[in-house]
Amino acid sequence: MRITNKELGDVLQKLDDIIEEYKANSVEKKRDWRTYELQLAERIRFAMRQLDPLIDEAIGKITIVRGESRGRKPELSVKQKTSLLLLKHLFGKSNREMSLMLVVFSLLSDIDVSYKTVERLYSDPEVLMVLHNMHVLMMKKRNVTNPDCTGDGTGYSLSITTHYATEAQKLKDKAKENEPQAPVSIENTGDVKDASEKEAKKRKRSAFAFMFMDLRTRMYVGFGSSFKSEKQAFLKALAMAHETGMNSIRMDKYYSAQTYATLMSENFPDIKLYFIPKSNATIEGPWSWKRMLYDFVNATPNYLHAYFGREQSESGIGEDKNRVGWTIAQRRDDRIDTAVFCTGTWHNLFWLKET
Repeated sequence: MRITNKELGDVLQKLDDIIEEYKANSVEKKRDWRTYELQLAERIRFAMRQLDPLIDEAIGKITIVRGESRGRKPELSVKQKTSLLLLKHLFGKSNREMSLMLVVFSLLSDIDVSYKTVERLYSDPEVLMVLHNMHVLMMKKRNVTNPDCTGDGTGYSLSITTHYATEAQKLKDKAKENEPQAPVSIENTGDVKDASEKEAKKRKRSAFAFMFMDLRTRMYVGFGSSFKSEKQAFLKALAMAHETGMNSIRMDKYYSAQTYATLMSENFPDIKLYFIPKSNATIEGPWSWKRMLYDFVNATPNYLHAYFGREQSESGIGEDKNRVGWTIAQRRDDRIDTAVFCTGTWHNLFWLKET
């Protein structure tokens, strides 16, 4: 099983034409909207029916030992806190709006708390433990073990006045211009600010997220977020996905490098990679990289068929943003992580029913 750099280069040179021909010959499956709507409604009903018992089961796996009995008694039980956080995230309401809605809900549930209590749920250790247990339980219920996965990153705006897609496009356009950056900038007030400090504030306008999805069940096996970069979000998602294992992975060209091939192989020794090699790729690298390039060169149509399964990632992320929105109201790093965890939890809940 050997290939040469010349053989690889020949395929890469013709790759655009090969992909165009592959897509032209691929039969696009048309969606039966009536069937789709019926299945969607049933999945939503099933998710809502499973939410309460799933939270109970997740709490049952936790033993909480309190070393200090003094102080104010918690206003909410662990179950109430977890349910409130997930429903608040699904409804897309602000902390203040959700606290006011609870005044109405209190007629049925006797829950009446302030908006500050709602915000603190994002960093409540008991709630975080319940969310983690819910994720593990859902993986077990759908028998997700060593899945064939696809991975993709996205971003969430931290302000309703800033749209992530628009800001990302602005950064891309600016990068193309290749204009030198000034080391300092002078405001109208006469203050001199460090350029790196201003850039850090700009990055705070959005948060990065990364999701690994099981192609069979469409459930997320790992997800993570970061203020700093998509790579950090990717590493968090990778650590989370370690619990279920991974048989194969598809990712976009950003991750098509020996570095990521090595990283994936170290975490999942027998993993099969499906990357589209960059134009300057060579056969040097770990065994998983070489095996990938061999399949890419010698069985290109079959390889592309497997690779384009990654389109499921894009549709899954779009589904999430349609459900919970494209903004995150939290500002602290740990609370942004919890918000992304809530998004992943709802995604998995809505795919908990087998279709």
